[in-house]
Amino acid sequence: MEKISTQDIYKAVFKDYPDVLDVKQVSEALGVSTKVVYRLLRDGSIVSLKIGREFKVPKVNLMKYVKIFDPLLYAQPTP
Repeated sequence: MEKISTQDIYKAVFKDYPDVLDVKQVSEALGVSTKVVYRLLRDGSIVSLKIGREFKVPKVNLMKYVKIFDPLLYAQPTP
């Protein structure tokens, strides 16, 4: 079985979205309302950055939330 690299996963998942998403983009990607996204951001379910009055979500944090990207699962073994 071929291992999938972290970079391959990152490029394939949510490929139509930028590396850093705003609340509206997160809601579109997850198929939920912006109200739900704000709740997930406030309770820490999705790790985000707050820049001024806006929340920004790195794509990798969104992938972690939906359990697509787990760095420990896809870590390359050290020789």
